[in-house]
Amino acid sequence: MEPRKNNSLSLACARPGVLVPAPRPCPLIIDEPKLQEPALSAPDIVSLTARMAGGDGEAYRRFYALYFDRLLRYLLVVTGNEQTARDALQTTLLRVVRHAKQFHSEPVFWSWLTVLARSSLADERRRSSRYLSFLGRFFEHEHLAVNAPANDAEERLMELLEANLAALPGGERELLERKYLAGEPVRQIAQQTLTTEKAVESRLVRVRRKLKEMILAQLEHGH
Repeated sequence: MEPRKNNSLSLACARPGVLVPAPRPCPLIIDEPKLQEPALSAPDIVSLTARMAGGDGEAYRRFYALYFDRLLRYLLVVTGNEQTARDALQTTLLRVVRHAKQFHSEPVFWSWLTVLARSSLADERRRSSRYLSFLGRFFEHEHLAVNAPANDAEERLMELLEANLAALPGGERELLERKYLAGEPVRQIAQQTLTTEKAVESRLVRVRRKLKEMILAQLEHGH
């Protein structure tokens, strides 16, 4: 008799209401709840969302158990990239907490969640675009050796840029973000900081060099 095959993985990828592309295997998802509960009835969703709107921690734990996996799979289908999906999911969950309100049906609640998810994804893509533009300016005249495919190299540089920007003293970080992320002209920065354009440009050169050396050193040592 032929041994019975284990179909638990395929069942986990085919929950009701979750669209999973047929050709794509179920991705390995970590840090998710071990047990997903069934969809809530209308009275239950009214109670759950009312408690969430009131800041009930237990309600949020149940929400997480119900919707973490479903939202992540939704974002995976939309993006095709697990890291981007996870980043957008974190923003989505924060927005759920910030804007929680009562809903009277599960389909309407889920529709609201997908709106938040798409908005978070759009913000994540805009952020990535800004950082890639920042990288382009920063390393315009540098030849960086990143032992990875093009997409992975860009992602690695973005990670290093974000981490090292955060490590800079507040004033230096703010200066770079104003010039390269917000796109403020040097004249405006000089006027608002009560200094000269030459002084701002000189400081930008110093901070750019400092950040560039930090990133290049980490690339060289494979950090």
